[in-house]
Amino acid sequence: MQTKRQFLITAALVLCAPAALAGMPISSVTLYPGSAGIQRSAPVESGATQLVVDGLSGNFPTQNLRVDADPGIRIGQIEIRDAAQATSANPAQAALEARIEELKDQEGALDAEAESAAIVKGYLERLGGDPGAGGEHARAPADAKALAGVIDAIGHGAGDALARIHRLAIEKRVLERKVETLQRDLARLQGGARDSRTIVIHLSAARAGTVRLSYQLPSAGWRPGYRAELDSGAATVRLARIAQVSQKTGEDWTGVRLVLSTSQPRLSPVARAPEPWLLSYAPPAPPEAAKEGPVRQARSFALAAPAASPAAPGRPLEDKDAAYEPPSFQTDGAYATEFVLPTPVTLAADGKELALELSTQVLDVHQRVQVTPRLDTAATVTALAERPAGVWPAGPMQLYRDGNYVGAFHWNPQATEQFALPFGRDDRLRVTLDHVKGKQGSTGVFERRNERHIADAITIKSTHATPIEVLVLEASPVSTSDEIRVSAAFDPEPTVQGWEQRRGVVGWERTLHPDETARFAIDYTIEYPREGTVTGLGN
Repeated sequence: MQTKRQFLITAALVLCAPAALAGMPISSVTLYPGSAGIQRSAPVESGATQLVVDGLSGNFPTQNLRVDADPGIRIGQIEIRDAAQATSANPAQAALEARIEELKDQEGALDAEAESAAIVKGYLERLGGDPGAGGEHARAPADAKALAGVIDAIGHGAGDALARIHRLAIEKRVLERKVETLQRDLARLQGGARDSRTIVIHLSAARAGTVRLSYQLPSAGWRPGYRAELDSGAATVRLARIAQVSQKTGEDWTGVRLVLSTSQPRLSPVARAPEPWLLSYAPPAPPEAAKEGPVRQARSFALAAPAASPAAPGRPLEDKDAAYEPPSFQTDGAYATEFVLPTPVTLAADGKELALELSTQVLDVHQRVQVTPRLDTAATVTALAERPAGVWPAGPMQLYRDGNYVGAFHWNPQATEQFALPFGRDDRLRVTLDHVKGKQGSTGVFERRNERHIADAITIKSTHATPIEVLVLEASPVSTSDEIRVSAAFDPEPTVQGWEQRRGVVGWERTLHPDETARFAIDYTIEYPREGTVTGLGN
């Protein structure tokens, strides 16, 4: 009987005793373009009825707060208590603010000391005035010996006062520069509200486990970058994914598990629905309103066009921190790709970007030299590779060829089935474009038409020690009107038509051996009416 009573008392104490924590550390962070998902976790003992999490920054929206727990732990009511505080919750920010206040206090002490020295200086100036002058400072003339002593004392005192004022001005200037520097650092650290948030989670723990708290923040994110290294001898490209991450959430991330996702929760999750496109007809306007008619027609047609959805894809739904723009990008890839960093990451809440290498893969490539002589006679080394699986958002690309840096460009592989990476100029391929003929005249007696004849020749020569593949591209004129007639003649005939689905762009694929020369003849005849305007003819 005694044992049973003791058991009941012990069980009641366990069930009534809350488990209170001073803090709930960040266990993992999922970074999205322009936002971050924060997850905190804490253990609870069997029989716990309450979990108190305090010391949180109050700068995250409470509507996306989520609490879940291990099996055996039931979550009940969740209380959110915000309290304003005088100092920042971020220790680094609070330390900077305290240091700035300390320096400003020193400035105030210097100002007081400088004012005291100015009072002494003013008194000495009045003391050393004209002895014969009238007024309240007039005094009886002194003998020569006493006057010399007074002059000497005034001179020393005034010199000391002036030197002291000058020294204080220098010290204050130094302090002002320190304060200015610290204020710039503070501006980078400041991440929002100073509110301190406490979350009280009511629960029923049948057994020990872990409680997880997660929420979204807009003041963090990442953007993609790439590095491609071509090994021309092995015909491979080492392609590295790089992430530029930063955050300004008001709390430093120390040793957190970091996951980077290409999903974009900041964009509208709702599919856009088409609106009815209604056309209407109005009878001809009266003669007196003929001048205004076209304006009215254009205005009514503009009003009848489909209206844009207010939550258009690509536009953030909210942006509370205008001073800091978190790294973000836009991609139209299939769903998302996630990268889990193998080691914990520490990232300060100062908005400074940190570069992280996510993954590296080696791609087999097909190499060729590409040139468009009408635009530029410089040839470019190009590597073609099959598109790997996953989402590849657009971003800056750093390029290396055989260990040498060749440049950078903005890479956008979204709409291509194959990766085409440029790797700088090929100075061993000599390209020339010669204008063989170019004349303009008229043709026809009754049609009154103009005619323009253009004939060019492209010559390429390889000085490589081994064979190379070359792609020569040419944008031939394309008529978009029945009034313009274009005839084109090529020698040899192009092997590529509509390159990359571009109208009129033709090309020649050739393998050039060492010291081999290839020539391509181009001949265009363009006929068009003498009256009217034709755009695209050039000079």
